Amino acid sequence: MNVAAASSGQQMADCVSKVELSVCCENLLDKDLTSKSDPLCALLMNVGGNEWVEIARTERVNNCLSPKFAKKFLIDYCFEQIQKLKFGIYDIDNKTIDLSDDDFLGELECTLGQIVSSRKLTRPLLLRNRRPAGKGTITIFAEEIKDNRVVNFEAQARNLDKKDFFGKSDPYLEFYKQTEDGRWQMAHRTEVIKNNLNPSWKPFRIPLRSLCNGDLQKPVKVDCYDYDNDGSHDLIGIFETNVTKLLAASYSSPIVKEYTFLDYIMGGCQLNFTVGIDFTASNGDPRVPNSLHFINPNGYNEYLMAIWSIGMIIQDYDADKLFPAFGFGAQIPPQWQVSHEFPLNFNPENPFCGGVQGIADAYHNCLPQVKLYGPTNFSPIINHVGRFAAVAAQQPKASQYYILLIITDGVITDLDETRQAIVNASKLPMSIIIIGVGGADFSTMEFLDGDDGVLRSPTGEVAIRDIVQFVPFRKFQNAPKEVLAQSVLAELPQQVMCYFNTRKLCPPIEPSS
Repeated sequence: MNVAAASSGQQMADCVSKVELSVCCENLLDKDLTSKSDPLCALLMNVGGNEWVEIARTERVNNCLSPKFAKKFLIDYCFEQIQKLKFGIYDIDNKTIDLSDDDFLGELECTLGQIVSSRKLTRPLLLRNRRPAGKGTITIFAEEIKDNRVVNFEAQARNLDKKDFFGKSDPYLEFYKQTEDGRWQMAHRTEVIKNNLNPSWKPFRIPLRSLCNGDLQKPVKVDCYDYDNDGSHDLIGIFETNVTKLLAASYSSPIVKEYTFLDYIMGGCQLNFTVGIDFTASNGDPRVPNSLHFINPNGYNEYLMAIWSIGMIIQDYDADKLFPAFGFGAQIPPQWQVSHEFPLNFNPENPFCGGVQGIADAYHNCLPQVKLYGPTNFSPIINHVGRFAAVAAQQPKASQYYILLIITDGVITDLDETRQAIVNASKLPMSIIIIGVGGADFSTMEFLDGDDGVLRSPTGEVAIRDIVQFVPFRKFQNAPKEVLAQSVLAELPQQVMCYFNTRKLCPPIEPSS
């Protein structure tokens, strides 16, 4: 059997990345009478509500008001979660572990998303009464701990055993890495080649960390099986090797480096967030409690909950935090014509809202001013955002990526036009999230989400990427509020990486490797 390697490819994403945080401070308060403060930084993570848990602390730096702490914080980063952190600075004057008996010099509360999107975040330190801690500042540097090398394989076999009585074998390969305790862990499985004793599998790629934890000498096991429909696959053969030996059999340079999601974010790529809201009549009169647009006494409905859930995470990755927000399917003043991409603030020249709160405010103000109507057309707003993404696609570096959130209550009317719009958008730096509110039949939406197959335009053109993620809001009604965002945003980092890496686009600022 020959297992060799080709070139180019795309890295598979893990949900969690490791991020290393370095901390330094300047102009700390001086709490010591005869010398300067002896500061230490404690890192706390929010675990819900007002509950914080300390997860690590730096060393103490003696007699210093502008310390550079040597000890780093290593923390798991997950894009689809809001990870609230608190950095507390203390003047340590005793040997107790408890910080409550040490002088408090100030703190910073922020999210991990804010840190990684800035790469270097400098903020004033605050006292517990939220007043400035003198002129004290804290600076946090973020660096991803990664091995972003990918091995690209071409594999073929010759003269395999015939395992089927009426035909030849149906072979496939399984690649395994060896864990620290000696067990074998699946890293990749190829497709099945039907009825062939001399198969050549399609080129495939395996991240080096998945194959051997980055150690080129670490054993790799390859199993070859004959596929059987009943699951009783027959073993054809096994061999063990390592990546160094595999590289020696290659005709080219099979290990390539690809940019990670955090490479793009830390390198200055902006995630541009746009919202589209369904104002069709099937939502019901907003003044009536059973309407999907009715705002309950707590100030919420399903539309607002979806906006807050998704927006609160994505806003950390947009520097100006100005978000275009549109409605569709309503009659709008003053002519009362039906519009499928009207700005919620009724200002076509400047449809931007300031932060997630600005979107919520514009939605509140818009509701009583429009007449809910129809039909439910998605393609105008998809094409609207697509025009901006098309401009970004002409840029020489990976500087802009667009995310469109569509919140709707029902079945699409312009299905063919929407399919074409999505196929077009799949070629652009753009992803689409659709959240279905209410109890309607959302089978059409699931058809647009290409998880179960490839989406095609009416003319048969295939979407080159799966860029649509659909979820019904009712699935998350009784779950914690953060679960909705985790579900719909989990695929986004991979979509961003897939688009830019496929086009070999580097971040605006190259990562330090």
